[in-house]
Amino acid sequence: MKKMKVGIIGTGNISGIYLESPKTMPVLDIVACADLDVDRAKAQAEKYGVPKGYSVEDLLADPEIELVINLTIPGAHFEVCKKVLEAGKHVYVEKPLSIDLKDGEELIKLAKEKGLRIGGAPDTFLGGGHQTCRKLIDDGWIGEPIAATAFMLGGGPEDWHPNPDFFYQKGGGPMFDMGPYYLTAFVNLIGPVKRVTGSARVTFPERTILSEPKYKEKIQVEIPTHIAGVLDFENGAIATLVTSFDIKAGSDLPNIEIYGTEGTMKVHDPNYFGGEISVRRHGASEWTEIPLSHGFSENSRGIGAADMAFAILNNRNHRASGELALHVLEIMHAIHEASEKGEHVYLKNRCARPEPFPIGLNKDNLELINK
Repeated sequence: MKKMKVGIIGTGNISGIYLESPKTMPVLDIVACADLDVDRAKAQAEKYGVPKGYSVEDLLADPEIELVINLTIPGAHFEVCKKVLEAGKHVYVEKPLSIDLKDGEELIKLAKEKGLRIGGAPDTFLGGGHQTCRKLIDDGWIGEPIAATAFMLGGGPEDWHPNPDFFYQKGGGPMFDMGPYYLTAFVNLIGPVKRVTGSARVTFPERTILSEPKYKEKIQVEIPTHIAGVLDFENGAIATLVTSFDIKAGSDLPNIEIYGTEGTMKVHDPNYFGGEISVRRHGASEWTEIPLSHGFSENSRGIGAADMAFAILNNRNHRASGELALHVLEIMHAIHEASEKGEHVYLKNRCARPEPFPIGLNKDNLELINK
């Protein structure tokens, strides 16, 4: 198997699962990691057997590195991705692509000008669960999708997260934090979105941190914390998406349901790569649980970067593309804009529906990813 030399920028908590990815995705040859805290980068490099622990500048200057995985905080995504592209390297970035839409558009333009690839998380839609759902839809199990609902309802991260402030600042909130998982799943299962509308509110202008080490500190809320969006897809389907940090007593609403002309599908939480999937076809009295047809149902963060590496090596399109990440970013901004203006907002940044993985793909036959 051909391999791609990879560097990782950002060695915080999420870096661990990416640094383990070569065990199941050997196309990713991680040769260096970097961080503003060079000592932390060196510690992660030593822990995971990575040859080099770098400063960010040293990693960007290393001619061996072809692809950079950007795991910095959202506020740094644009700046770091731009530097990577300017250094002549492909880049794959954690979600969201950027905070501001214009910055995301600039990254896509810059990548095209330089003949480089840009891709972005989330890649949970490439996991065994959502790829099974994709195959069921493509095979007509529920007929033509005509509608969908999705709910991400919680009380906010201040009860458990050690540093929850950024969740309530620009680029945060339940939509920008968790929306990418749900919206990327929608585009994979149904297709790109044409227009959106929505309503948003700030329920609690001030939040109190109940976790350590900032127990009892106050957070001033700068972004809506309950957002209800309506999405009109290019194929005519309509979806409702509600994301909230204001639901304090829990909810039994489903993560995602897809409604078709011949049946309904229950889709598992898109924050995970696998989960329970059920279908109830027209005329059936009960739900049928469906076994997974694809592998990578465990925590497989990095599969999007691996597919991107294969795509570069084989001169084909990659699935977790920059265009997909930009489309999702614009949807999130458009829902907020629609609430402010009281109107529908038409999207200008289109993406193609990602190609599905071949049936039966798993860690033992990863070369099938190109089929």
